[in-house]
Amino acid sequence: MKKNLSLCLSLVVIIACLSLGLSGCKKPSGSPKDQTINLSYSIFFPPTHIQCKTAVAWAEEIEKRTNGKVKITVYPAGTLTKAPQCYEGVVNGISDIGMSCLAYTRGRFPLLEGLDLPLGYPSGTAATRIATDIALKYKPQEMADTHLLYIHAHGPGILASKKEVKNLEEMKGLKVRATGLSAKIVTELGGTPVAMSQPETYEALQKGVVEATFCPIETLKGWKQGEVIEYVTNTAVIGYTTSMFVVMNNKTWNSLPADIQKIFTDVSKAWVDKHGQAWDDADQQGREFIKSLNRPEFLLSPDEQQKWKQAVQPILDQYTTDTEAKNLPGKAVLNDIQTMLINYSAK
Repeated sequence: MKKNLSLCLSLVVIIACLSLGLSGCKKPSGSPKDQTINLSYSIFFPPTHIQCKTAVAWAEEIEKRTNGKVKITVYPAGTLTKAPQCYEGVVNGISDIGMSCLAYTRGRFPLLEGLDLPLGYPSGTAATRIATDIALKYKPQEMADTHLLYIHAHGPGILASKKEVKNLEEMKGLKVRATGLSAKIVTELGGTPVAMSQPETYEALQKGVVEATFCPIETLKGWKQGEVIEYVTNTAVIGYTTSMFVVMNNKTWNSLPADIQKIFTDVSKAWVDKHGQAWDDADQQGREFIKSLNRPEFLLSPDEQQKWKQAVQPILDQYTTDTEAKNLPGKAVLNDIQTMLINYSAK
C-alpha cells in the first residue's frame, strides 16, 4: 500500500513538472520576489563552437544582471532538441529558449528566408545586424508563436574547390557540396549541387565525390576542409548567409517581470555584435588557416562579379514572387536588405 502511494505521489510530481514546461519545475508568474527563475536553452552548436560559447556568455550575463534571479541551463549539441526541431521545441515548451537555423525548416519562415539570399554580405557582423533589424522591423507572423530575442548570421559563403574557378564558365558541371539555398545558387551558376552534411564533406572532397563546397571560410578550419581543397574563390559579391534565431517561449516570456524582460532585451541587443564579431573572428582564422596551407584565394574580376550577380538574380526574383503570392512584403524586405548593404559598403 505504501509502495503504491509513493508511486502515485511520484507520478503527480512528474506531471506537475511537465505542465510547467519541462524547465526545472520553475515557479509560475506571481511567485515570491526571491524565487529563482530556472530556464532551459537548447543550442545545436557543440559546446566547443565559438557561437555556443558566445551564447553561454549571454546566459551568464543575464544571470549577472539579474543578481542570480535568473539561471539558464544550456543544452548544447542538440541534446535537448535537434536542430530542425529546435524552434517547435520552444513553441511547445520543451525548452524555454532555443537557437537554430531558419533554413533547417524550409518553408516555415517564408518571409525571413530572404535574409539568406545571395545578396553579397560582406561580413558576419553586417549579416547579423541586418538580419536582426529586419526581423524586429517586420515582426513576421511566422515567428509570432515565440518571442524573438535576436538573430545572428555567418559571414559570406565562398567557393572552396579542388581546381581553379576564376570565371563563371568554369562552374559548368562542377560538383559542389551544397544544401538548401546554396544548392539553388550552384544550379543557377551552372554547377551540379550535391547535398550532404558538413561531417560528410571532408571525405567527399578527399575522394572526389564532390569537387568543391560552398561555405563560410571559417568552415575550412573548423571542419578541416582546407586540407582537402586546393583553391578558394572569393564569391562575396553573391555572398549568402545562414540566419540563426534566438527565441523564447511566449508563455515563459510573458511570465517574466517587466524588469527582467528589459534585461533580456538589453543583453540581447548587446550580443548582436558579439555574435557577429565571433563569426568574423572565425572567418579570419579560417583565412589564416588556408594561407598556412598555401591555398591561393582568387577575387573575381569586376566583369565576372557582374556575371555572377546576374546569374543568381532569378533566385531573388523567385523569392519576391513567392512572398507576394502569400501577401507577404518580400519585395520591401529585399529592398531594405539591399539598402542596408549599400550603407555598409559606403562605411
